[in-house]
Formats: sequence, structure tokens, C-alpha cells
Amino acid sequence: MSAAVRPPDARADAAGAVCAADGVGAAGDAPAEALTARTPRPLRATLLSQTWLDVAFLHWPVAPELVAPLLPAGTRPDVHDGSTWVGLVGFRMLGLGFGSLPGVPYFGTFAETNVRLYSVDGAGHRGVVFRSLDVPRLLPALMSRVWPRVPYTWSAMSAPVGPDFTYRTRRRWPRPARTVPSRADGIVSRFVVRPGAAIDAPSDLERFLTARWGLHTTSLTGRPRYLPNDHPPWPLRRAEVLALDDGPAGLVAAAGLPGVTAEPPASVLFSDGVRVRFGLPEARIDR
Repeated sequence: MSAAVRPPDARADAAGAVCAADGVGAAGDAPAEALTARTPRPLRATLLSQTWLDVAFLHWPVAPELVAPLLPAGTRPDVHDGSTWVGLVGFRMLGLGFGSLPGVPYFGTFAETNVRLYSVDGAGHRGVVFRSLDVPRLLPALMSRVWPRVPYTWSAMSAPVGPDFTYRTRRRWPRPARTVPSRADGIVSRFVVRPGAAIDAPSDLERFLTARWGLHTTSLTGRPRYLPNDHPPWPLRRAEVLALDDGPAGLVAAAGLPGVTAEPPASVLFSDGVRVRFGLPEARIDR
């Protein structure tokens, strides 16, 4: 067992009793909303639209108190059977555009690999927190760091092509802090996934890891924000990892979680993809 994947200890109390029970937070917080195949809050308007294709989900369980310091104010780790999870997710973005307009040529289509955590806010809204999102388009990366303030990075990448899907990343900018180990060629990641049989009825854990209906971030002034999304139910498939190179100089370690990928991922899933819409941000995420 790696140093980052260990049972919770007394430090969980300092993190707001995040380990008390699945979906339960500090006093006064609403319980986490139910896990659903479709969003429980239909979008009032479409801000952004895009298609996610050839999506590989690699996940590791970790102790909630290790993740709590990495989350925005007003959120806590979302847990399943006592653990929260770290995701390494690779896919192809197709046709990113504004509202219902056609996707932006060139800049709206690219490969992406992100490192994400699982969060819930005081109103019980489940979501994700991105620790990094690597893309090969500099302009979208710069714009997204300003709004909606998610940590996009500019990287050299290759688009995954089957039947065995390879996701390669070499970060160009920003360079890692000196405290983060890196190879001579910087922060790098590579994993190869082979999709398998379709999953007719996803388990609660599989739904927990994939059916997330918003992302938690902060505004320019540091106020909590929740950016909701909607898409059809994920068409999930079993998958196996054929190769994984995301070690001490990899994306997960650079995201503040060294040692997690020393163990094989506990969950590996694949999806051919879904069409996704993002709605208007919600300024308040407390009850």
C-alpha cells in the first residue's frame, strides 16, 4: 500500500469529520444528493457545449483527509464506503463551443488528460475538483485559467486511437514547482487502456466515479462557484490497463498526490463518449 493510500486517522477530525459517514459533512451541511444517471437539476440555459470521446477513467481510493486540503473552501471530500477517490481521466474533446453554436474550429477539438477529485458542498451538490487539465491548445488553456478558473496546462499530447487507446502527455507550461520531482523532459504521463464489454447496470461506485453533475471552483475574488453540467447516461465499458507510466514525475504526483499511482488503479472504465452541456455558474454552494 502506498503512503498516499492509507486508512483515515485522527487528522480527519481537523478536516471537518469528512470520514464520519458517506455523504455526511460538518454540522449544518446538507447530506450529499443521491447518485443518479441523469442530472437532478436540469440546466436553465446552455453556456458551453462539447463532446467527450474515447474516455478512459483510472481511479484510486485514498483517505479523505489527504484530499481535504486540496479542495476549495465550502466543499468537502465526497466519499464512498469510507474512501474518496483520485481520478486520472483521458479523452478527446470534440467541438467545444458557446451555447448551442457550432464548435470553435481547431481550438475546440483536442486531447485532454485531467486529474480530478470528488467533492460535495454545503448544499449537498456532488461535483468534481480539477487539480490539473492538460491540453495541447495554449489559447483555451490560458482562457480557462481566467474563467471558469480551472487549472488548465499547456502540454504536448497525442489523441487516443483504438483499439488499444494510448494517452500521452508532456507538460510544457506552467513548469512544476521546484518541490515537485520532474524528469529531464518535465512532467509526463502515459497510459494504455483496452476497452472490454459493455456495462448494462453500473454499480453505485461506477456511478459515483462518473455521474458528476458539476464542478467546484472559485471566482476571481475567491468566492465558491458551482458550474453545473448535463449529459446522457454514460455508456460505460469494462477496461484494462495495458501500461501505466505516471510515477513521481507524473500528473497525479504533480497534482499534490504523490505515491497514489504506485499501486495499480482499483477501478478502470471506458466510454465511447457523450455530448455535454455546461450551464450558468451558481454563486452560492452553501445551504
